[in-house]
Amino acid sequence: MVALSMQTLSIVWAGAFLGALAAGGAGFAFALVASSIWLHGLEPLQTTALVVACGSLLHVTLVWPIRGSIEPARLLPFVIGAVVGIPIGVLALTQFNSSALKISLGAFLTIYGCYALLAPRLPHVTFGGRAADGAIGFIGGVLGGIGGYSGVIPTVWTQLRGWSKNTARGVYQPFILFAHVATLLLVGAASFNRGGVTLFLCALPPLAAGAWLGFQIYGRLDERRFKQVLSAMLVASGVSLVL
Repeated sequence: MVALSMQTLSIVWAGAFLGALAAGGAGFAFALVASSIWLHGLEPLQTTALVVACGSLLHVTLVWPIRGSIEPARLLPFVIGAVVGIPIGVLALTQFNSSALKISLGAFLTIYGCYALLAPRLPHVTFGGRAADGAIGFIGGVLGGIGGYSGVIPTVWTQLRGWSKNTARGVYQPFILFAHVATLLLVGAASFNRGGVTLFLCALPPLAAGAWLGFQIYGRLDERRFKQVLSAMLVASGVSLVL
């Protein structure tokens, strides 16, 4: 049982609100923002379980308003790749120290995010077709199993594909939802005791508030501003993993 001290609750509330604010505004980064805060007070396995439990609920509510942008044929290769990658990521979470991977991922996101912010135009990737999309889904699945970071690489990929904000969000947000649910099924039974359920319930009010505020911000962003916000979120996410 996790001792529900005010310090623990403050950590849970701050991670839930700021993570949901990021996800509501950009459609991803809940896991990155929330876990960077929650790991200061919770164990890694419990943090992953809380990330995917809160993330699953969060993305169910955020996917519904953008359901018209979801194209099943475009999404399917990512999901197929994730089906293979998620169990590998969960195995890595339980068997290996993932600190080096998180630092490497953080450095990549920081460098790429700075480039995306400063470059007048991003390169447009057209090669690979569905096979390349499936490979990206596999990587996202592995990262999702390790720490709930399933949306990181697919989000970068949608930028490089040159997809509009609605098309991109119609891919990576339902992909994140699928990866969270699958990861939760694999790790939830092992890590969600009574204390974990209590923390999940405590996280719900700030989760709802952050998601509502973030989605209001998303509705006010045009294509250019959305890409700038997305790039800035990648930088912030990368820095949070390194520190």
